[in-house]
Amino acid sequence: MTANRIKEAALEHFAKHGYDGASLSQIAADVGIRTPSIYAHFKSKESLFFGVFSDVAQQEWKSVADVLSRQDDEPLEERLLGVIAHFKERFDGDGAMKFWMRMMFFPPASLQKNILDSMYDEYLDKIEEALVAVFLQASPRGEENQEQAKQAATAFLCLLDGLLVELMYGGKDRFSKRLNAAWAIFWQGLNAKN
Repeated sequence: MTANRIKEAALEHFAKHGYDGASLSQIAADVGIRTPSIYAHFKSKESLFFGVFSDVAQQEWKSVADVLSRQDDEPLEERLLGVIAHFKERFDGDGAMKFWMRMMFFPPASLQKNILDSMYDEYLDKIEEALVAVFLQASPRGEENQEQAKQAATAFLCLLDGLLVELMYGGKDRFSKRLNAAWAIFWQGLNAKN
């Protein structure tokens, strides 16, 4: 119970201040415990961080998988735009998503290798695999189209990454402008391949 409360408070601090700016004493104060009590649950600030990171990674993957499964009968364009809308909505109102994006685009230098080598690659691989399945399902040639489906999934993730960076730095209006321009070209190119 206390470990979960510590992780909840830590998530808020890591999302707002980053790894280096987050203070264990402030996290402890938010939970109503003394700083040394954190060490009864976590060996170090790093182990607390990775506990939070692991929870958020699972939560983020589940949220994307849920969106894709809920839209199973929709046309491809609506499914893909639904994924983009999902990320935007989560960014607007979810501290876990803000933490996730901050750590994915700007991981702490001291933890970068562990973050990128372990959980981030696994997360991206799962999303790409799910998107390949979406593209194959939408393709009239099905499994014959495996390589094109992989390319389309990779291109979509590239588009999504750019849009998320724009959302973080440019705001909602610039995000919408970039989405409208990039989507028209992406969709046209996707349809030209099929």
